[in-house]
Amino acid sequence: EVQLVESGGALVQPGGSLRLSCVASGFPFSDHTMNWVRQPPGKGLEWVSSINNSLRGRSTVYAESVKGRFTVSRDDAKSTMYLQMSNLKPEDTALYYCSRLDGKKGQGTQVTVSS
Repeated sequence: EVQLVESGGALVQPGGSLRLSCVASGFPFSDHTMNWVRQPPGKGLEWVSSINNSLRGRSTVYAESVKGRFTVSRDDAKSTMYLQMSNLKPEDTALYYCSRLDGKKGQGTQVTVSS
């Protein structure tokens, strides 16, 4: 069974940092491009970042709204993807999910940025 389990969300003040993790199981994680997506309160899903597999050099891309503040990485030996978030803003408040390209995603982890 494919499983994606996100963790690391929290309440943080503006300007703060967080690291999210996504542990995958049930499929060959290292073969897959993986994504972070988020859903702000009352809004639809929004793509945040993607990281390719090792054959594609683990290349990364980011939404303009997070470029320069967020960094995506992966540890294929641990079947885990990370999202390092810094200089967080209130508009980053959302439920964050990791997902595969086919749309499979986990249960999400809540990030709230507020003073």
